[in-house]
Amino acid sequence: MEDSEKMLELRVITEADDDDSVLLFYLDQAKHAILNRLYPYINDDEEFDALEVPRCHEQRQIRIAAYLLNKRGAEGEIQHIENGIHRNYKYADVPDDLLRDVFPYIGIPR
Repeated sequence: MEDSEKMLELRVITEADDDDSVLLFYLDQAKHAILNRLYPYINDDEEFDALEVPRCHEQRQIRIAAYLLNKRGAEGEIQHIENGIHRNYKYADVPDDLLRDVFPYIGIPR
C-alpha cells in the first residue's frame, strides 16, 4: 500500500484536517514501532530505514498512527483534572495492545 493510500485512510479514520507532513510523521512513528518489534536486534540505522512494514501489518500501522494522532487530544487518558490541567495517560507510547500480534522475526532480514 502506498503512503498516499495510508494517509487517506488515516485521514478518514481520524477526520484529520492536518497537513500531509503531519500524517506522514505519525505513519513513520507507527512504522518504527512495528519494525522495532519485528526486528529488535537491528542496530544499523541505514538497514533499518530501508525496511518496509510488511503487508500484513499495514492496517496496524494505520491504527497505531491514528492512536498517536488522536492522543494529541485526550485519547488514552486515565485521569483528567480540569482547573490544574493535569492529565495522565495509560500508555506513554504505543500501547502493547496494538503491538501484541507483532512477533519478532528470527534471523536477519534480507
